[in-house]
Amino acid sequence: MPALAKAFAAMRTFASDVTDGFLEITHNSFALLGLAVAFVAITLFARPDLRLEGEAHLRDWLQARQVAVIDMPTEPDAIDRATASNPKDLPREQAAVAFWLSKKYRVAPEPLAALVSEAYTLGQSNKIDPTLILAIMAIESSFNPFAQSAVGAQGLMQVMTSVHTDKYENFGGRLAAFDPVTNLRVGVKVLKDAIGRAGSVEGGLRHYVGAANLPNDGGYAAKVLAEHSRLRQAAGLRALPPAAPAAPAQPLLTVKQTAPQVAPAAEPVASASEQVALNTNL
Repeated sequence: MPALAKAFAAMRTFASDVTDGFLEITHNSFALLGLAVAFVAITLFARPDLRLEGEAHLRDWLQARQVAVIDMPTEPDAIDRATASNPKDLPREQAAVAFWLSKKYRVAPEPLAALVSEAYTLGQSNKIDPTLILAIMAIESSFNPFAQSAVGAQGLMQVMTSVHTDKYENFGGRLAAFDPVTNLRVGVKVLKDAIGRAGSVEGGLRHYVGAANLPNDGGYAAKVLAEHSRLRQAAGLRALPPAAPAAPAQPLLTVKQTAPQVAPAAEPVASASEQVALNTNL
């Protein structure tokens, strides 16, 4: 029995020594790991170039892993190409307009939110009611940024790109006509000049659509102004007074014309899309 007791005591001593040794090794390992992490952190803080390089390698590795898993390339910067924003982030008036247009024209509210915000910014800087700008987009293209008429008017605002190529030079060329924000900015510039030349909003709309030399504009201005009024109501703004009858347009020579164009009384007036072909929009 004494021998068995001694054996148990020896085993307990051995187990205790092993446990103490393991804890000591583990403690030292954690200490070494902590020192290593601290050293790496200090090194990365002192050498931002190494930190950036490490982040790039880690990002590339994660993207490669994601491609391998889902079999699709990853483009984290693709969001920068999207013309969209959260309409709930807009001021109340703009949000109301964006949701109203979304419902009526069956367009997603996110891209409309970006266009509404830009229209309000441009309207303020150009002293044009932003809801008028949006009304023109609604009538011209129904918010299709890739729309093109039979006579070559393009984009949201249906600007004659061939006539206004110079206005797209600051945006990289005429293909920018299909960038929604660029087309909107160029269209507002054309509209501002048209209103300034005509001296009134309704007269400016006649110039904008290319009907300055015609007996009437085929109802274009009336359509825009009616939509303008509805948009103001959607925004909770005061209704506009009825437009005064437009004065007869004075003949105006454009780049494509050599004499005033007057449609014969017996023939139907050209459609808005056909009239815009006559317009250099200034």
